[in-house]
Amino acid sequence: MSRIFVYGTLKRGGSNHGWLKGQRLVGAARTMPGFRLYDLGGYPGMVRDPQQGLAVEGEVWEVDAAALARLDELEDVEGGEYARVHLPLQAPFDQETVEGYLYLHPVAGRRDLGACW
Repeated sequence: MSRIFVYGTLKRGGSNHGWLKGQRLVGAARTMPGFRLYDLGGYPGMVRDPQQGLAVEGEVWEVDAAALARLDELEDVEGGEYARVHLPLQAPFDQETVEGYLYLHPVAGRRDLGACW
């Protein structure tokens, strides 16, 4: 099992939440400061922002290998839109290995969403 931090359409109530069907919600979470969300047109992208980054709000889910592979497909990891990386989270997840998806393309001209989608 793997733990994944989600911050946008995969969260409960989001349009892509069905991709997490059968997986287990661990709880609400926040990244350590250093990230920002941008509106990509119907979904957000999280990028590193060491100078003005915030603690992004989201959820941690425990997912099996099949779900993780589906999420990688949804996030187009192979095509280079997102990368699944280890994310530093605040307590109570600060001592755990949790991954999440970072957007890999430029965000210039995109609407800054700050810390919450």
